[in-house]
Amino acid sequence: MQPMQSKLRIGIVGAGGIVQQRHLPALAAMPDVEIVAVSNSTYASSERFCKAHLPHATPVKNWAELVALKELDIVWIGTPPYMHAPVSISALEARRHVFCQARMSMDLEEAREMLAAAKKRPQLVTMLCPPPQGIRGDLIMRKLLADGFIGKPHLVRLQSFAPIYLDAKAPAHWRQRAELSGLNVLTLGIYVEVLQRWLGPIRAVTAHAKTIHPVREHYEVKVPDMVTVLAEFANGAEGVLEFSGVAAFAPSDHLEVYGDCGTLRYDFSADSITAGRVGDRAAQTVELPPEMERRWTVEKDFIAAVKNPLAPRPHPNFEDGLAYMAVTQAVADSIASRARVEVARA
Repeated sequence: MQPMQSKLRIGIVGAGGIVQQRHLPALAAMPDVEIVAVSNSTYASSERFCKAHLPHATPVKNWAELVALKELDIVWIGTPPYMHAPVSISALEARRHVFCQARMSMDLEEAREMLAAAKKRPQLVTMLCPPPQGIRGDLIMRKLLADGFIGKPHLVRLQSFAPIYLDAKAPAHWRQRAELSGLNVLTLGIYVEVLQRWLGPIRAVTAHAKTIHPVREHYEVKVPDMVTVLAEFANGAEGVLEFSGVAAFAPSDHLEVYGDCGTLRYDFSADSITAGRVGDRAAQTVELPPEMERRWTVEKDFIAAVKNPLAPRPHPNFEDGLAYMAVTQAVADSIASRARVEVARA
């Protein structure tokens, strides 16, 4: 990493939808950062992106050329998972801070390689993009569970259904292409990240999967359309986690946590929480105190840590990513073996 300029200089690798819709507006609002280079899948698309969004940035032919630019402080990765490990590791070796889109990697092995590269350069800030699901009520959920509001949790039920893959005639989305997405399937990794933040680590899984539309335009789809996971948490709770991309008229994503003294329910679409304890007449909506309501400050948190070595390091970091990729790997191994699989420890 070069000595910092008056502005932090960012190079973007993969300027897709989430970069355009979420990251770019937030970064553009910061006077102390400047996006100076962009590398997309093709040079032509890099040119188009710069012309439309960043006329002062330089389109770059490929990601390796971008990472090698001497003036860069930060590499911002917005590609699908198949590029996360090579770009992150190369950027760290070039002494760049790294912000990487989720999911962290193709599999657990790549996640371990990324974390090892980050640990070799602890002065560099590394961050993974968190899911927006559950951010608003994150602090109050942690507090309610930590304070024992529902007692000891014993049953966790999560349902994430959507109709996105119902059309059998539609071409395979990149998320359905294993060569691009790896072992990541549907919203599994997203909610494993959230669940482990609130309830602690998952220690073992038993999983089953099914592909309803296995062929799309002569392409063999290997990423499942449906996954059911029986999860064993280290705190003793059992989990039933259901995921589907072929569910018509599905309810909103939601989580239920049952304890020996009560129940918590989180509706992820409405970001609303209901809770009830044994003896109550009914569950009630939990009001979020303004001081405990979290908002999307991802870009701000990352840039603050880069600017100030004494600032808190942002989460999720690469260790957090390894924790959810270990569960993703265990789910894939359980599907393949049709057996219970213990989650690998870091």
